[in-house]
Amino acid sequence: MRLLLDTHALLWWFVGDERLSQAAKRAIGRCSDTFVSAASAWEIAIKHRAGKLPGASAIIGDMSAAVADEEFRELPISLNHGQIAGSLPDLHRDPFDRMLMAQAMAENLVLVSNERLFDAYGVAHLW
Repeated sequence: MRLLLDTHALLWWFVGDERLSQAAKRAIGRCSDTFVSAASAWEIAIKHRAGKLPGASAIIGDMSAAVADEEFRELPISLNHGQIAGSLPDLHRDPFDRMLMAQAMAENLVLVSNERLFDAYGVAHLW
């Protein structure tokens, strides 16, 4: 199974937050092909700067290094990802979540997220 971490799952993994489900922890711990989207880095940077993610300071300094230390892989945003995200129905308007869904669909990844709205899009996810 190949995983894509939603932003909250990524942050909760790094800080050991108990809100990360046991199933998610097991999957992340066992998976050798886990991705982190550039969209998550963008979202974390924006929200941290606005004071909304004080817990992100553990990885905000050098996110690439933090991701590499966990042996996760960076997932850049492609034109195809943008096209898919832009064509999704407007059931969920959050641009970061739309991009993560598009990337999961395009790259055949299982999205690790507690976001129930993803079900409406048919995105493979686990929590």
